[in-house]
Amino acid sequence: MKLAIGLGLTVLAHIFSFVQLQGQFKYEWMKSNNWFMIALGIPISYLYILSVKYLVETFDGDMWPSRLLGFAVGAIVFTVMAKCWFDEVFTLKTGVCLGLASCILAVQMLWK
Repeated sequence: MKLAIGLGLTVLAHIFSFVQLQGQFKYEWMKSNNWFMIALGIPISYLYILSVKYLVETFDGDMWPSRLLGFAVGAIVFTVMAKCWFDEVFTLKTGVCLGLASCILAVQMLWK
């Protein structure tokens, strides 16, 4: 259960981070309101803190799994968001990177 909560919070944090950082290229008002966008970093940071808490607890206090899961989830979320928001081209290189990110997820979650 903690793994599901940790991964869910990680996905949410990465989605919100994508919007916070890349939104300036989609919406003029985000580019013009830097302080509002900076303030969004506070709740986003809290989501990351909670996600790491649950993931570290899942892995009996080990920190590396939470870092590697966060990295892999971030790569996957970024790819999906870039395709949905900006219609970015999905290249073979991107596919290979997503495959590697999926391998990282599998190793961290399945290797005991």
